[in-house]
Amino acid sequence: MNIDFAQVFVQFLVLLMSLTVHEAAHAFSADRLGDPTARQLGRVSLNPAVHADPIGTILFPLIAIITGVPVLGWARPVPVNTLNLRRNWKQKFMVIAAAGPASNLVLATLAAVLLRTLPLTDAVATALVLALQLNVGLAVFNMIPVPPLDGGNVLAGVLRGSASDAFDRLRPYGFLIIYGLMLSGILWTIMVPPMRFITSLLL
Repeated sequence: MNIDFAQVFVQFLVLLMSLTVHEAAHAFSADRLGDPTARQLGRVSLNPAVHADPIGTILFPLIAIITGVPVLGWARPVPVNTLNLRRNWKQKFMVIAAAGPASNLVLATLAAVLLRTLPLTDAVATALVLALQLNVGLAVFNMIPVPPLDGGNVLAGVLRGSASDAFDRLRPYGFLIIYGLMLSGILWTIMVPPMRFITSLLL
């Protein structure tokens, strides 16, 4: 296997920074909305070391990059104590959940603006295209409405009554559902159309 270590490094660095910004956005929004838990744990930070997960941030992404399969990863979830959110806590929790994917869309948009407006070397342009694609992918993946993904937490804030109770009962099985979607190939069927649509808008 011929491994382009420079390409592996660039892809890993882009993913690492994208995941870091994603989790920092969760932490920042939680702190602003009244829950200091993430700040007290040092998570309101752009230091990758405080957010990295050994499996989801390092091992799985490196295996995916080296083997050429689609790259997805995750960082350590930001803890949120909803008791600190007090009034309208469900709406505030929705905002905190949505902040992560929103930050990835901001990064993708920034990459698109730079690609459109600046004269760039081929290497920089390639890195920016990668940043755009990865961040769009992270945003779409995280907004799939399955707990514990951000989309699941947003949906949990919308549902009320018996629908909310039924959805909460799915939470312990969220990872199994996600892995089932991945292994069956349904995950990419779900993700590809919105990813293509968002990318076409940006480019």
